[in-house]
Amino acid sequence: MSPLLCPTPARWLDRALGDLDTLLLDHAHCEKKAASTVLALVFRAPEMELSGALSRMAREELTHFEMALRELKRRGLPYEKLPPSAYAGRLAAACRKRPESEGLLDAFVAGALIEARSCERLALLANAVDDPHLRAFYHALHPAEERHHLLLLEAAERFGDPMPRLAHLAAVEAAIVTEGEDIVRMHA
Repeated sequence: MSPLLCPTPARWLDRALGDLDTLLLDHAHCEKKAASTVLALVFRAPEMELSGALSRMAREELTHFEMALRELKRRGLPYEKLPPSAYAGRLAAACRKRPESEGLLDAFVAGALIEARSCERLALLANAVDDPHLRAFYHALHPAEERHHLLLLEAAERFGDPMPRLAHLAAVEAAIVTEGEDIVRMHA
């Protein structure tokens, strides 16, 4: 079951389909950032069982990054810098930092929301793109994003009751998504 409070607005898919090359480049950056974020959580929450699960997730995110790089290469596109959307930064700004247990709970909940939004958008793309290679790429990533958001929500439970923070952060996330941005990004 998705923790998201609203669906992606139709304008996002229209923009994405209008510039799949930029979206794919941003997607590669998002996968790299996801791996980095999850690895940082391994250092912040160094419990053996959780660290093992997060380590596997970080490796899977890096595999997705490599898959996105292959898609860029297949399309003859360079891997270059791209300014990110404000989505993740705005969501992070709504998270508590201290005490550490509350900061971790919020970090895991925010991560779960980001993964859930990715899961939703990958499904939208998989059903809408004409390129069979990209369609297969998005279909292949979808189940992992669903697993990831569930893992992160489960991890949040180790640091307290995630439900009040999930309600708060999901409302923040919904407002960010509803407002949107005038750029083509996975999370704009």
